Amino acid sequence: MNILIDQGGGALALSDTLSGERFRLARERIGMMESEEIVHPACVPYFHAAAAWIRLLLDHRRMLEDGSFEILPVSDLQDRNRALYEDILPDNYGGSWANPGFAMEQLGRDTGRLLSALFYELRCMTAPVYEGDGERVLIRMELLLEIYFSFVTAWDAYRRDPDDISANGKGKWTPGMPPASDTRDRIRQFLEDYAEDETHVRVRRSFIGGSLPERIIDSYGSRRDMRWLYRYGAYVSDNETGTFSYLESLPEGTIARMADTWTEGFRIGFEVTGKDLSIRRRAGLFYHIGFERVAARAAENLRRMGLEPVIPGRQENLFTQHTGRGGGGITTTSPNPQYAYDHREDLALFWNDVLRSQRMQALQQAYHREAETALYAGPVVMETFGERPFSPVIHRDYPHFTGAQLGKVAQFRREADLLYDRAVIGRERSFTIIAFPLPEITRGYAGGDLKASYEEIFQAVTDLNTLDYVTYRDVQARMIDVLNTARCIRVLGAGDNRTDLTVALQQPSDPGRQTIFENCVADVNIPVGEVFTTPELDGTNGILHVTKVYLNGLLFEDLEIRFEEGMTADYRCGGFPSEKEGRQYIEENILFHHESLPMGECAVGTNTTACAEAARLGFAERLPILIAEKTGPHFAVGDTCYSHEEDNRVYNPDGREIFAKENRFSLLRDSDPDRAYFGCHTDITIPYEEVGLLAAVLPDGSQVPLIENGRFVLPGTEFLNTPLLEA
Repeated sequence: MNILIDQGGGALALSDTLSGERFRLARERIGMMESEEIVHPACVPYFHAAAAWIRLLLDHRRMLEDGSFEILPVSDLQDRNRALYEDILPDNYGGSWANPGFAMEQLGRDTGRLLSALFYELRCMTAPVYEGDGERVLIRMELLLEIYFSFVTAWDAYRRDPDDISANGKGKWTPGMPPASDTRDRIRQFLEDYAEDETHVRVRRSFIGGSLPERIIDSYGSRRDMRWLYRYGAYVSDNETGTFSYLESLPEGTIARMADTWTEGFRIGFEVTGKDLSIRRRAGLFYHIGFERVAARAAENLRRMGLEPVIPGRQENLFTQHTGRGGGGITTTSPNPQYAYDHREDLALFWNDVLRSQRMQALQQAYHREAETALYAGPVVMETFGERPFSPVIHRDYPHFTGAQLGKVAQFRREADLLYDRAVIGRERSFTIIAFPLPEITRGYAGGDLKASYEEIFQAVTDLNTLDYVTYRDVQARMIDVLNTARCIRVLGAGDNRTDLTVALQQPSDPGRQTIFENCVADVNIPVGEVFTTPELDGTNGILHVTKVYLNGLLFEDLEIRFEEGMTADYRCGGFPSEKEGRQYIEENILFHHESLPMGECAVGTNTTACAEAARLGFAERLPILIAEKTGPHFAVGDTCYSHEEDNRVYNPDGREIFAKENRFSLLRDSDPDRAYFGCHTDITIPYEEVGLLAAVLPDGSQVPLIENGRFVLPGTEFLNTPLLEA
């Protein structure tokens, strides 16, 4: 079976787009650029590199169109894949035009930042090249040519009359180069002109489908070899090849167990919340490259539920930065996390009210066109973990949002989330998340590599994902019985942990029929093991501290957040040369540029087996939030767990209705929706060993301890300590 030629299952020839003549002209002119020296000498290497990059992409395009992808040895495909990412790998990044620091050093601060952002956008062409999306490739080629011609014109004018600055505009500029404002305006105009088209493609592929990963998964069963990994055009490392090889070695029953647990959690999520899955038609399927065998089984399961799996392709570019929900459906190992971090706020170079308005209008139009016919049930998400923790180097001169921009970006994200919720109807959708390790989990620890093998860790995680939820349901019910009688929770740290926190609890009007805490079993949030609630903000005060935690792949050392009346009032973390840089790190990656966030969740994790297995095998520091939040008390900043679904009636297994689902912000969802949500939710877990006390404080002031010195002490919950003691 030829997976590349079939119109429904392969790449379209780029020259077959409606703009075939435009494409030919752009290709030929960029080919000339690679050898020309008709711009300022400092810029010649940049444009040569940009033209060489386009040539490399078009070579890959030809490989896909002429069928050679199917007959090349896998080792050649591996070499070609590496060539796509060679310049941004850590050893080469220092001299890459995609490195803002290098570009600024060569071209000056303003022009360097802009041309590095342009190079980032050009590097994002890999996805549309492999998708066969000729129009999206062409518009970026034309943008490069437009910028190039402006530099050609400026250099020509300077050579004719070095003293005439009128042709180069006003303000700071380098003679022989166009002013940075001119380059900025051209790229901004590109972002405005194509906002509608790019947004429509993204939304359609998120809700309706039609992406390359879907074609790969549909064709996967016809030929199961490693060639598939290179068909995406995404970076392929030892993580992806190692995972693929390991999964191929497993019996079909194990693959079925993994996929069935994953998709069954999605189905149960509808069942326990009383939502009608039968009226939905599509579900998002999100997986990591290398897990194709599991994803293919999951896709079959979804179809048996009456749902068509939708797998959005890779979508990272300037158009998708800070757009709220709707990311790509596949993930892979980052070739260089510092590269992604350096470009995370490139949009700041171009952000203004006009671009914001264009983006919002584009989202409104795209959701209006697609969402009604999508009947989207929600995402079925696979997370992976195990990569070496990343601590970014922060460069103050790299693009970042100004104070004035931050408020508008945050507002945009809130509005985008509201549009998404209205389009996908929160009360009718659900989700599920599961996590699996990558081979890198065994490597790169302070004391050397782990003695445990990847196979041992993978098996342990698979077992965690399929723990008997009935046992946990019953013991968690005992905890909830006590917590339902409390007015607040008191939490104190142990050892070096400085936590001293009081979390106020909402009080039920009908305790016999209502419950404060949800009894969370393994449905939408796999694995099993937590009870959680939405705190009462008034009366929630104190310090939350953890000595070390990994949040979304980023390391936070000595993280401390102070709450006043439920809101973040101050914060700090270590690991940076100055306290200011630590605060900036928190502002960007926990607060997401909000001045302050509420405590959106208070929870007690009960999965001591996960904690013990991670300790026994040595990978505790690599646990993802999804599992780590089950291994101790955790507190989230941002929206509540019931964000956009407050009106849905939810019940615990004992029949009592969960009423503590909102706070004073989400109560504004009808009267003032712009202030109701924050568009973020970050869980911060205190490990059991750092917990001195977690107690329910009763109305008379007495305390009922649930955890003391890292052990469960509430009668009926002591068995949870067994895995910890054995570890």
